[in-house]
Amino acid sequence: MTWQPEIDELDYRRRLAARMGGEDKVARHKSAGRLTVRERIARMADPGSFRELGGLSGSGRYDGDGRLVDLVPSNLVMGVAKVDGRPVVLAGDDFTVRGGANDGAVGDKLIHAERMAHELRLPMIRLVDGTGGGGSVRNIEIKGHTLIPTMKVWQHVVGNLSVVPVVSLALGSVAGMGAARVAASHYSVMVRETSQLFNEGPPVVAHAGRPMSSNELGGSHIHTRNGVVDDEAASEEEAFARARRFLSYLPASVFALPPREAPVDPPSRRDDWLLSAIPRDSGATYEIRPIVETLVDAGSFFEMGRHWGCAIATGLARLDGWPVAVIAGDPCFHGGAWDRATAEKFARFVDLAQAFHLPVVNLVDIAGFQSGPVAEAAGTMRYGVRALAAVYQATVPWCSVILRRAYGVAAAGHQHMGRFNFRYAWPSANWGALPIEGGLEVAYKAEIEGADDPVQKRAEIERRVRSLTSPFRSAEAFVIEDIIDPRDTRPLLCEFANLAAPLRQTGISHFGIRP
Repeated sequence: MTWQPEIDELDYRRRLAARMGGEDKVARHKSAGRLTVRERIARMADPGSFRELGGLSGSGRYDGDGRLVDLVPSNLVMGVAKVDGRPVVLAGDDFTVRGGANDGAVGDKLIHAERMAHELRLPMIRLVDGTGGGGSVRNIEIKGHTLIPTMKVWQHVVGNLSVVPVVSLALGSVAGMGAARVAASHYSVMVRETSQLFNEGPPVVAHAGRPMSSNELGGSHIHTRNGVVDDEAASEEEAFARARRFLSYLPASVFALPPREAPVDPPSRRDDWLLSAIPRDSGATYEIRPIVETLVDAGSFFEMGRHWGCAIATGLARLDGWPVAVIAGDPCFHGGAWDRATAEKFARFVDLAQAFHLPVVNLVDIAGFQSGPVAEAAGTMRYGVRALAAVYQATVPWCSVILRRAYGVAAAGHQHMGRFNFRYAWPSANWGALPIEGGLEVAYKAEIEGADDPVQKRAEIERRVRSLTSPFRSAEAFVIEDIIDPRDTRPLLCEFANLAAPLRQTGISHFGIRP
């Protein structure tokens, strides 16, 4: 006697589960240009590395003798896998089974996956498609009563943000708790045209009298511009590639250090075009991204959140092989003045660097916080001081390079002034409490208005004041530690990365409440 009958039943159950929602629903799903959950996992994970857990869960149907007739599998597929050779936890929603809504122990499986990532200290990758664990109206009839909304998984979702890298890919119509799981990530991606995200979907909105298509209501062109989601991809394959690249800069958990790659770009490289990268005309704009890409290891800049908080560019990169977090002011957006979204983006990115022990490189060109009625109504100052708090609570090594402007309260957050940081300035740099252009009329109002020729007097005062704003004057007073040839920036940043590497410390970051 052997256990072969049970092994046969095991194989039978696995074949039933592999059908997912059945041929018709799978065909309908794929006709919309979307991969099935098992295809997604196969493309996200290294070949043959996925080890499924909970694959037998679902809703079985039995005959009168208690024999299994059919099985509707749980609509969450999860397990451990490898991505670029590194272990991860993968959890994917199966939209072909009741649109990804709560079914067949999916809630327990969500908790199990999140807890597994936390306790094994492995990155968490969520492939979200549907409500991702939330209930549906059908549950009322199934259960015979309504439920008070609960999110038993949420303590694990929140806990993981402090311990392991979390990536969420929104790969279909994501609503409710599924949308919340996407937003509760260190890095998130939507697929252009084929994925949407909303608090409530179009049917609920239409019932309230506003019929809209899924893309009109919650397409990637909305949520990658408001900061709910970091980036958009042209295809699912691109989304998987972006997830892999993001994780390549980070440790498996906060209890390890970000891995160095073998250097491929000489630290001594000097690029002559940097001498003219900043226009002499203080009112002219310039492109910041080519500067970033020139200073870091070739091809290593991985920008995150390009379409929101646009007064800064943020991303991960490498310097002499060491992973770093890069922040760079972008004067092409509102002249580099920070709005509410930029301040929020800045704080969130500094938190990422702090959590995973990434040294920060801050390329400074900031005209201050935005002013005017729109900025005041948006509460820009509240979000601005939260950004400043993020800097002053960060303990990771930090290097600032002032490229051009550093003005106002916003510029006071270019680094923590209470501890040692590296700081350099280019000859194009200038700084102060207010730009001269906007401050003369206030500081010299009586003198200008009392002059016989106010225009001439203003020009005379501006020439006199500008003669004192050279960064070399500040260097004489040790206001700035060093002024450098822009071509020397990469060698100095690589030196910083090598000096910072042994200073990085593992563990969970602790800091106080932000204002």
